[in-house]
Amino acid sequence: MLTLGCPDRPGIIARITSFIAGFGGSIMEAGYHSDIDSGWFFTRQAITASTVPFGLDELRARFGQVAAEFGADTEWQLLDSGVRRRAVLLVSRDAHCLHDLLGRAASGELPATIEAVIGNHPDLAEVTRAHGIEFHHVPFPKDPAERGPAFARMRELVDAHDPHAVVLARFMQVMPADLCEHWAGRAINIHHSFLPSFVGARPYHQAFARGVKLIGATCHYVTAELDAGPIIEQDVIRIDHGDEVRDMVRQGRDIERVVLARGLRWHLEGRVLVHGHRTVVFN
Repeated sequence: MLTLGCPDRPGIIARITSFIAGFGGSIMEAGYHSDIDSGWFFTRQAITASTVPFGLDELRARFGQVAAEFGADTEWQLLDSGVRRRAVLLVSRDAHCLHDLLGRAASGELPATIEAVIGNHPDLAEVTRAHGIEFHHVPFPKDPAERGPAFARMRELVDAHDPHAVVLARFMQVMPADLCEHWAGRAINIHHSFLPSFVGARPYHQAFARGVKLIGATCHYVTAELDAGPIIEQDVIRIDHGDEVRDMVRQGRDIERVVLARGLRWHLEGRVLVHGHRTVVFN
């Protein structure tokens, strides 16, 4: 699977497809997008592995020469979709997103193995271990200024699995900037609001106070700026004047599950290309 982003110009598609055809490769799926505002071109190409007559390393070396023709700013990846992806989940006390992802993984619906679950509370240990997955409890001090060692321990546990995705499945802690940078492009959060509206920890209360008629959820990459990372997926559900905060929370949990699962799947399948604060999603 090939993904590429570069400054737009005529002939990019022809050059890539002719390269693939040159070794007898077969393209089973292709997506293209040209962004007029930024002048950037994006593509995702799924190539049938059995039609590639050499290994992935050689394919990368050969395509690297092609990518160089598109300019020094070109960003590209070649991944073997046959290699099982790995994910580590970070949780607090809310269980709905964890339950959903564990169920999807157990049924084979999630294209990844959940290697471990790490929580700053022990509440979700039992359900995690019931799925045969290790759970690590990393206590966090109440004082934010004293949480450095806890985040360091969490980083150690996560990095031991070298995951393709670090999923904040309602992990209710603000990630330090150095950890955001360390997991850049891999750390994914589900925010219980339709961002950029109602950032922070109590968006349903904010939405209720404003009398909104739609509530939603946002799956996005984690950055040092709170709830402001590139957005992968969003969805909404309608409410009315009779709904109280507890109703909004209950209905919001349904949409959070779906949005996180979609966003995580697209990330694992290499369907998300990030450019600045925006994403292109070939879903």
